[in-house]
Amino acid sequence: MSRAMLRGVSGLRISGNSNDSWDSQMKVRTEKEDSEKNRSSDHTSLSFKFPCVLFPDISSSKHGISENGFSYDTFSAGSPRSRHKLTMFVLKLSLILIVVLALAGSFWWTISITTSSRGQIFHSHGYRRLYEQLVTDLWDIGELSLGPARLKELEFCPLEYENHVPCFNVSENLALGFSNGEEYDRHCGHGLKQNCLVPPPVNYRIPLRWPTGRDIIWVANVKITAQEVLSSGSLTKRMMMLEEEQISFRSASPMFDGVEDYSYQIAEMIGLRNESNFIQAGVRTILDIGCGYGSFGAHLFSKEILTMCLANYEASGSQVQLTLERGLPAMIGSFTSKQMPYPSLSFDMVHCARCGIDWDQKDGILLIEVDRVLRPGGYFVWTSPLTNAQRFLHNKDMQKRWNFVRNFAENLCWDMLSQQDETAVWKKTSKKSCYASRKPGSGPSICSKRHDGESPYYRPLEACIGGTQSSRWIPIRARTTWPSRAKLNSSELQLYDLHSEEFSEDTQNWNLAIRNYWSLLSPLIFSDHPKRPGDEDPSPPFNMLRNLLDMNAHFGGFNSALLEAGKSVWVMNVVPKSGHNYLPMILDRGFVGVLHDWCEQFPTYPRTYDMVHAAGLLSLETSQQRRCSMIDLFTEIDRLLRPEGWKRVDGRYNIVTFMWGVNLCNKMMVYGNTLVVEAKGSEEVAKDILYSLRPTQH
Repeated sequence: MSRAMLRGVSGLRISGNSNDSWDSQMKVRTEKEDSEKNRSSDHTSLSFKFPCVLFPDISSSKHGISENGFSYDTFSAGSPRSRHKLTMFVLKLSLILIVVLALAGSFWWTISITTSSRGQIFHSHGYRRLYEQLVTDLWDIGELSLGPARLKELEFCPLEYENHVPCFNVSENLALGFSNGEEYDRHCGHGLKQNCLVPPPVNYRIPLRWPTGRDIIWVANVKITAQEVLSSGSLTKRMMMLEEEQISFRSASPMFDGVEDYSYQIAEMIGLRNESNFIQAGVRTILDIGCGYGSFGAHLFSKEILTMCLANYEASGSQVQLTLERGLPAMIGSFTSKQMPYPSLSFDMVHCARCGIDWDQKDGILLIEVDRVLRPGGYFVWTSPLTNAQRFLHNKDMQKRWNFVRNFAENLCWDMLSQQDETAVWKKTSKKSCYASRKPGSGPSICSKRHDGESPYYRPLEACIGGTQSSRWIPIRARTTWPSRAKLNSSELQLYDLHSEEFSEDTQNWNLAIRNYWSLLSPLIFSDHPKRPGDEDPSPPFNMLRNLLDMNAHFGGFNSALLEAGKSVWVMNVVPKSGHNYLPMILDRGFVGVLHDWCEQFPTYPRTYDMVHAAGLLSLETSQQRRCSMIDLFTEIDRLLRPEGWKRVDGRYNIVTFMWGVNLCNKMMVYGNTLVVEAKGSEEVAKDILYSLRPTQH
């Protein structure tokens, strides 16, 4: 196990001497406890526990609530009993006084704005921010009255958790009565949350850098058997070879040429010269259902096509896990009974190559869900033996199934462009008038506005056509082509109720931030980080990261700035369910993303991302009640992050201090002095930005 030797700033830039005093006390205490633990340890690394003082999980307290609904507590130094009582009395008295003043100010402000003009309301944003800041500070004061912190230990998860994905437990779902495919759906909240650290496999190796890592992955990093590698399955599943400690997807393989020919065939069926013309035809993002191991998306990535793999949870031989290990977008998902967590009109193409879905089942409701996420003028590509009707001239059952799909697609106003061999291509209508011209009762009805929202967070499938009432109903060929598509103009921003000034400011801020990120991280990774045996001199930092997770994507500015800077990365843009839903705009810009509730585990396997980015997530102000603790969030970040991956989080003083304590005490993501903190100031409020490295082994 290599130990990262990074020359970073150790600790946080926090004003005041009380914290420095506490730092020294806690360091002595922690070292003493560690030495006592080491003497009694059985030297088994996977059962070793890190005792440390954390902000306790005070689920029953009324005060330990952060702005995002995550509970936390603060460190408290010991003091004489009488002085402690006096301090608590003064703090509580001050708290009451401040609450009274805040309520009085709020009442005065409410009365004043009712008599103000609209323009005056616009100029009152500064006061509103001060008011919100005051409410936040009240929580900080309330935390001081909670008393000393309790000891809390974080243990390693059992070995069987190496590839565990919460909310996807097929055996447990079957025991709970789910069936007919619903056992593969996402079901959170049934089991107990385990705040433990997921260990990597014993023989885990750091993935090869992109683009080499796209074609070669380490067998030890994923859960798959040799039989699963050699067995047939999805069309793209078969395009891989097992070579000792590696799985190879190299283009030198004669099987890989099948993907290139297959992509070329699809382009011709659409009416294009080849797959390089997908962009000109308005195709930028593709939802690949049952993607195999991502070879279709890997080939199209060089054509600037972004393919999101969506596949069921699999305990072994997972399509999603191997696709992510290759550095390609993927997530676990099943829409057997629930809608996919994407808004309507999200993708330019939906692709299914022997994906294992019976589209003729459940009265065609699965095809309706495909229609919902498909943009006007978008394409549905289905490769299956069922589409080759000539094979089943004497099989009435197969003929019946194929006729159902073909007729139902016609009732959805899909035009069948072509059918060759086992592949059929349909084009969704670009005209809303098509639905009114259908024969009465010949197809699904149009969804009402109440059932046609843009925040379908795992809602039950709807048997009606969605997206027709959206202002985003724009044919893909009428949209700006990529990469100009990522830069929205003022008229396009009006679709999302966004001012161009706000969007431009966000873009400029992130472009500057990305330059700062790379100037900070590049020397740490490429100058101070020890080379591994056999490594060449470090490559330029354009490929030091590949899979990135933005936990609070906002407008998608982080993603946009990375591409503007020429970084060869992809970003999973997550829009928190509790915040403002800008996911439709992010997807319309040509990026990929998903809605998610961060009080639940993310639908992916452990060790997925090279960098986890959480700008503003911990300080996001919401009205939701407390449902999870901050330690739940931190252990989830640790689960998602690859060994030697990086995280970046910013927030207010107490939140970043908590993260610092978790890092140093529990060794979740850092070794010794590898904690780097950059102080960032503005006219309104100073924020602390924390970077840290996750070790190869805990």
